[in-house]
Amino acid sequence: MDLRTTAHRVREHIVDMCAGPEGGHLGGSMSLVEILSLLYFEVLRIDPARPDAPGRDVLILSKGHGAICLYSVLAERGFFPVEELGSYARPGSRLMGHPIRSVPGVEMPTGSLGHGLALANGFALADRGRRCFAVMGDGELQEGSVWEAAMASSSLGLDNLTAVVDRNRLQLTGTTEDTIRLEPLADRWRSFGWSVREVDGHDFAALREALTGPETGRPVVVLADTVKGHGLPSLEGTVKSHYATLRDTQHRRALAVLRARHKRAAP
Repeated sequence: MDLRTTAHRVREHIVDMCAGPEGGHLGGSMSLVEILSLLYFEVLRIDPARPDAPGRDVLILSKGHGAICLYSVLAERGFFPVEELGSYARPGSRLMGHPIRSVPGVEMPTGSLGHGLALANGFALADRGRRCFAVMGDGELQEGSVWEAAMASSSLGLDNLTAVVDRNRLQLTGTTEDTIRLEPLADRWRSFGWSVREVDGHDFAALREALTGPETGRPVVVLADTVKGHGLPSLEGTVKSHYATLRDTQHRRALAVLRARHKRAAP
């Protein structure tokens, strides 16, 4: 299965979970699909049969509200059966609205924004022989704890650490720039001693180059330009995609749109 097909399957899983009784964080999960798919299928040194193997690479999903994308990718990668995705948000399920440690492949519980980079610092510092990744939302960068952690990363010389920012420019209440301005974002990261790579977050080739590029002797941040709700034209780039509970008709239409897009993109 190539990465485009994997991404398509992950998007279908996300839509299916958002059609459940509790709904889900649709928009910010759809913008993550290519990022997490590439990391888990090509970049991370991991073994789904041994999710706690010593020396494994580590990924912290700091934007824990993107859990349904993470669950979908972990299932496709073989950490647990794909069929278990159907239990999302159901009573007794371990697949909660934000990831918890009992889910194979989840390193730390996340959801309270602003802590993932500091956690990744700890993993990177504890074992400099592995790569560590923190995947963050851009609205999350309004938390001061992110910048405290960023300052520590460069001060500690954590060149085995990569931060990925899902730069979809939207948060719950509107655009990031109308809430608390982040730009010039690349310059901000550089001023904290990071190497910055800016890419199209839905382009596998660009992401691959950014995430596997040469070492810089410094922590690397990948600013991934994405679209919230990517894959569903009626919701792309809209605040209303942030959380959705899809009715039956909406669910069927969303799947039809995804399948038509995937068919058109097929070589």
